[in-house]
Amino acid sequence: MVKDRKDAGQKLALALQKYKIDDALVLAIPRGGVEPGYEIAKALNYDFSLIICRKLPYPYNTESGFGAIAEDGSIYINQRAAYDLQDQEIEEIIAEQAQEIQRRIKELRSGKPLPAIKDRTVILVDDGIAMGSTMFVAVELCKKQGAKKIIIAVPVASAHAIETFSKMVDEMVVLESPANFYAVAQVYENWYDVSDEEVLDIIKKIK
Repeated sequence: MVKDRKDAGQKLALALQKYKIDDALVLAIPRGGVEPGYEIAKALNYDFSLIICRKLPYPYNTESGFGAIAEDGSIYINQRAAYDLQDQEIEEIIAEQAQEIQRRIKELRSGKPLPAIKDRTVILVDDGIAMGSTMFVAVELCKKQGAKKIIIAVPVASAHAIETFSKMVDEMVVLESPANFYAVAQVYENWYDVSDEEVLDIIKKIK
């Protein structure tokens, strides 16, 4: 168990110390990944920024999704999950989330572009991986931009996610993978939805 996202980030920082990377760039997926990502970057003196990805939610159940889109336009669609959606519905949802990505870039990253990724070690951070759609497009973006090495660091992930992403990236650091995995929140003592305001408060701490 971890107490909260701050505690998760501190524990991930300890787990990442063995890699002794000089030029790492921590990219956190908002909103949940921001606090653990910040704690990693602070503890290990790494560069830090946000990588904006969005789940593609079902129109009738926005808590669940059938894919994801990253800020560079990389898209992942789980065809089995999207089987009952019309093409027009999918296109409309992609357009809505692309618009939300632009809003988040403006609000959460002050409209700044992503830091240079080419030939750098990138540590992708979220508060956990369940289905993994948003992490998938984050990895794709980093590969397209020529990252030298990609490390995923998360407090919790399903066994399926670990198996999938271990084949896609160079290293994967996971604190917990419950045998009966049902939700990211299950390993947190204090779990809540993160607001834009909380993300901005964390960003303000960066010097």
